[in-house]
Amino acid sequence: MAAPGVIIAVAGQMEARVAQVIDGSAGLRVVRRCADLAEATAAADAGVGSVVVVSDQPHLTRTVLVELARIGVAVVGVPTTPRAAEALSLIGIGEVVAPQAADDALVAAVQRALSVLMPQAPAPRAPGVTGAGRATAVREGPVIAVWGPTGAPGRTTVAVNLAGEFARQGAATLLVDVDTYGGAVAQACGLMDEAPGVAAVARAAHHGVVDSSTIDHYALEVAPRLRVLTGVTRPERWPELSGPALDEVWRAARVAAAVTVVDCGFGLETDEELAYDTRAPQRNAATLSALRGAQTVVAVGTAEPLGIQRLVHGLGALRAHVGAEPVVVVNRVRAEVAGARPEEAVADALLRFAQVPRTWTVPWDPRACDAATLAGQLLAERAPRSPARRAIAALAASLQTADDAAAAPRHPRVASAGVGH
Repeated sequence: MAAPGVIIAVAGQMEARVAQVIDGSAGLRVVRRCADLAEATAAADAGVGSVVVVSDQPHLTRTVLVELARIGVAVVGVPTTPRAAEALSLIGIGEVVAPQAADDALVAAVQRALSVLMPQAPAPRAPGVTGAGRATAVREGPVIAVWGPTGAPGRTTVAVNLAGEFARQGAATLLVDVDTYGGAVAQACGLMDEAPGVAAVARAAHHGVVDSSTIDHYALEVAPRLRVLTGVTRPERWPELSGPALDEVWRAARVAAAVTVVDCGFGLETDEELAYDTRAPQRNAATLSALRGAQTVVAVGTAEPLGIQRLVHGLGALRAHVGAEPVVVVNRVRAEVAGARPEEAVADALLRFAQVPRTWTVPWDPRACDAATLAGQLLAERAPRSPARRAIAALAASLQTADDAAAAPRHPRVASAGVGH
């Protein structure tokens, strides 16, 4: 049987030594000596080798490691300095050879990487852990992703006010905007669009482990116990929110806040693989990452016939990406589009066509919602007696008091906007 192939992407004078050591060891062979990381990843993607040996370099990030792990290629780091060794470990490389290590240490690291060939990216250190046993003392809060189909069903309105209600109930709440098509959380909260926000936290995660202190640094406080990580509002910035980086952000957010609410985009497709010959960034990766990291998914639609149709179709696609049944919320409910008893009509339609056993409804309340948006305030601040605010507050109370944050409410009162069968 042929010896496992090793791809080398090492900069500087170390490259010749690494190639010589690997080629001189029994059971290993160098199959490609690459000029840079891009050439090495292309070779790995083509199935040339089983292990990539890399040195520290600017374009080596968590996303690259996730892609290599996905195709079944292990990574070994050979840093140039002790500080570089720490950086390689932080982005998730499990096998890092100390600078100036003996030849047999390099060979052993490559062999260990081959023996594992992890199907996922190697697990980084737990966020916030600096000493033995500290991780056991950290209580993690739930992540709630707010999703909705195309057509502006009111995802941001529900997400912002749901987060506001959690904060008013006494929970330290973090609101995150990862809508890569039209993030609007900043505007809804009266914040500047150009705040670093979630892009800065994702960038930190991209090159190392992000922890609660990173989120504390970039999150902006907009109300008592409510902080916000604003999103990207310019279309060209969406590649900054990569899925692997955001996966780390959710781990840190669970430590940084008692509840994290994420405003997602509408897209669930991964069509980039069909449109490009090479690996391409995925615009919907931010939404898919949030759905993977969430304990509860709130699916928002509108009461208009077209809105219900889009929600029914969207729920079919959504269920393929989430484990637990989503909590379904129908927004802008009114008799003009759903009949004399609109709440029951909407619930009946979703039960019949999408098998939704319980539907939360938010009544049509344009005056209060428009006034809150214009002022950059929460409904609870601008119109506390608003029917829409009361409905979202009831949903928040039910989710907050549930034993399992991923479970849908069982016995909501009709006055609290829950309709079930």
